[in-house]
Amino acid sequence: MAVPLCQKKAEFFRTLGHPVRIRVLELLGDGPLAVHDLLENIEIEASNLSQQLAVLRRAGIVTSTRRGGTVLYALAGPDVVELMRAARSFLTQILHGQADLLGELRDEPAAAGRQPATSAV
Repeated sequence: MAVPLCQKKAEFFRTLGHPVRIRVLELLGDGPLAVHDLLENIEIEASNLSQQLAVLRRAGIVTSTRRGGTVLYALAGPDVVELMRAARSFLTQILHGQADLLGELRDEPAAAGRQPATSAV
């Protein structure tokens, strides 16, 4: 039985659901990098980075190639860069909307939030 597309999409987004993996994808957006370059930009243990890279590799989101004694990681395709840009744009819009709401709340007089007094009948 074929896996529904929505389930595959959910699995894909779960794969992206780790801050280290997102940071790796952002860094690889500028081009292939060796593990030591990634470690310089992500403050984690090498074993943890290795685990996260393995998850991304198994999902087909990144590729690895060996050059001598160095393993280079790269994005599997340019769409990953576009996805990271879209996520940034989406979050920027959300935060902008929240900032607008916060500004409105700050500008609103304190009394405006109080319930009007009811008169006894």
